[in-house]
Amino acid sequence: MRVLTGIQASGKLHIGNYFGAMKPMIELQESEELFTFIANYHSLTTSKDAKLLHQLTFDAAVDYLSLGIDPHKTTFWVQSDVPQVLELYWILSKFTSMGLLERAHSYKDKIAKGIAANHALFSYPVLMAADILLLDTQKVPVGKDQIQHVEMTRDIATKFNNEYGEIFTLPEHVVEEHVATIPGIDGQKMSKSYDNAIDIFMETEKKLQKRCNKIISSSTPMGEPLEYEGCNIYNIASLFLDENKKVELQKRYKTGEEGYGHFKKYLKELIWEEFAEAREKRAYYLEHPDMVKDILSDGAQKMQKIANAKMAIVRKAVGLY
Repeated sequence: MRVLTGIQASGKLHIGNYFGAMKPMIELQESEELFTFIANYHSLTTSKDAKLLHQLTFDAAVDYLSLGIDPHKTTFWVQSDVPQVLELYWILSKFTSMGLLERAHSYKDKIAKGIAANHALFSYPVLMAADILLLDTQKVPVGKDQIQHVEMTRDIATKFNNEYGEIFTLPEHVVEEHVATIPGIDGQKMSKSYDNAIDIFMETEKKLQKRCNKIISSSTPMGEPLEYEGCNIYNIASLFLDENKKVELQKRYKTGEEGYGHFKKYLKELIWEEFAEAREKRAYYLEHPDMVKDILSDGAQKMQKIANAKMAIVRKAVGLY
């Protein structure tokens, strides 16, 4: 089964990113034919700083490789290294009605939040469709807010196929229903926008501890049993624990022998240990940037072969000389 995922190069990764999207993606490598790209063309819809986008693209590659993307199992590349996607984007625009794009929830949400309207933002779903259809993708793991974009891709592909024959595979969206909303230090959904995230790659344990210490907890005094249900510390810690470890932690809450400070320290230890290997890999990749570039180049070459073969069929179908 051919599966495609895209990564936005948007800055430091937090544990909400990891458990909400990255961990399931990494696990897919073991069972599916996984293709993963860094969506830097898409990032241009909001990016204004060329140097920053360039750096964030490299950083995203380093972070994902460090956390478990295996270039021997996954084709991993930067979107702009396969410019055929832009040619397909233009061709697909002919089969995309204005009404379809005007109904896009994501576009309306961004405009409502004050992001300036422009053609790139408006036509974002067409470029996403090109990403998916160029590869004959069968499954697209997405959050619930992206389901509509996959449905739009199917609409566009169906119109094309109705005119030129069965050229594009109609993709299916896959939503990880069991992945709960990852809470931040204030109990809301973890997000950089809310300044409530815990970064994966904190510089030191001391800084990680300071971040964990900011987690909002109740005012139950030391010596009294604590409630783990609804506790932000417990909810984040449980992400790192199997069922037996969760039960052990629940018992510790009930004894009254430990306070929230103890559990914040325990959470810090869980996080630091979970990403120990990833920190070592990340340090290595940062010291060997050419290795990262070679991995991305190899992935782009694999994608170029696929893209060229697909575009030869598309060009012939639409009559491009």
